[in-house]
Amino acid sequence: MLISHTVIDAASAANLRPADVLFVDCRFDLADAGKGDRDYALSHLPGAVRADLDRDLSDMLTPPNGRGRHPLPQRAAFEAFLSRIGFRPDLQVIAYDAAGGALAAARFWWLARLAGLDNVAVLDGGWAAWSAAGLPVSDEVPLRTPTAVRACFDTDGTVTTDILLQEVGAHRIVLLDARAPERYRGEVEPLDPVAGHVPGARNRPFSDNLKDGFFRSPEALRRDFTALLGTQPADTVVHMCGSGVTATHNLLAMEYAGLCGSRLYAPSWSGWVSDRARPVATG
Repeated sequence: MLISHTVIDAASAANLRPADVLFVDCRFDLADAGKGDRDYALSHLPGAVRADLDRDLSDMLTPPNGRGRHPLPQRAAFEAFLSRIGFRPDLQVIAYDAAGGALAAARFWWLARLAGLDNVAVLDGGWAAWSAAGLPVSDEVPLRTPTAVRACFDTDGTVTTDILLQEVGAHRIVLLDARAPERYRGEVEPLDPVAGHVPGARNRPFSDNLKDGFFRSPEALRRDFTALLGTQPADTVVHMCGSGVTATHNLLAMEYAGLCGSRLYAPSWSGWVSDRARPVATG
């Protein structure tokens, strides 16, 4: 039975019957792409399947062509992945990572939502919260029965670069950049060839959604985002970051706060600066 489609705490997740839940281990380290697989092999939540950011939640095989450092997976590939792990609509699916949901867990959650699948939540506090609670772990790789998943990515959930150029300039959207303030301001840029931000974007670091590794309350998150939006409705918000991953954490936080309907600029900063003719702001 579905009990959450946004965020779920470790105690509630642990109380679910194993037959009713599918855990998805999304741990990933941007500095060491193989670490998530190694960590999973050592121990994971009982019955958890593996979802790797590069291998399963991105299309790293096709030339990016302006789609950013973590291009969205092709629909057929994501369908095949969900089928392979035994995704079913009657399960409570719970994704977790080791970054409070801020890396690949929120990305998996958002991709499932984009595909029209609502039975997915992110584990609040992630791997650290589960471990700190002394809950059971396992090193067994589960044998899942494949399913036949049919998904259709909702293009209304994303914004293209052309639309972004038009909408930002006309002040019809609120563009929120989830990167750290120093990257947004252009003071440092460890990953992309150009530093700065899209002109008109506002900074909302994804880390502001968390306190001690857990999501802040829906009420607190709602106050923060409402202050950023002013009179603009939630469905005018477009999220971005460096490569379209941590931006989904802001999107999840808004949904958790009851502010629904925001969208993602998936190429994000890495896609924006792939064309050096596009404007860049600093400060």
